[in-house]
Amino acid sequence: MNSAEARSRLVEGNARYIADQLDAQLQDATRRAAVTGGQSPFAIVLSCADSRVVPELIFDTGIGEIFVIRVAGNVANTSTIASIEYAVAHLGVKLIVVLGHQSCGAVTAAIGGGDNGHNLNHLLAHLQPAVAACPGADVDTVVQDNARKTAQELKDRSAIIGGAAAKDLSVVPAWYVLETGKVEYLD
Repeated sequence: MNSAEARSRLVEGNARYIADQLDAQLQDATRRAAVTGGQSPFAIVLSCADSRVVPELIFDTGIGEIFVIRVAGNVANTSTIASIEYAVAHLGVKLIVVLGHQSCGAVTAAIGGGDNGHNLNHLLAHLQPAVAACPGADVDTVVQDNARKTAQELKDRSAIIGGAAAKDLSVVPAWYVLETGKVEYLD
């Protein structure tokens, strides 16, 4: 599946989710058995760890259809980049969606600053370029800028992702609106 076909599948699934018409396919024992020998997801989603943001539901996908990496603030750190590299290099995925979301707590914390302890400070440092680029902006504006910056960072920091993006891989920023369930693409 090419990147345009993969994106179309995500858009269609999100439309079903918004309309409360999930088809809930590929989510049973038969599907579990079918994927025991391997996986072939059609898209990668780098999403926030927020409990209100569940990519498999938002895009109405089944087991094995999307390769999801979740971390607060949907940041591109060494571990998330390595996970994405695996899916690009070994599974042949042609679409990466960097999915920010409305009212992100990690972005709110990054804007607020202060000492949040060693580990959280380390994570929030990845969000500072977006905070600095949007002085005085609201959280949602910074979230969208962070999704754009992270999409670019994936290509810049990884020879695997950058090389594939120069050929047939699409890396697109998006954001999820909690109130409506809609995913809006920012490219």
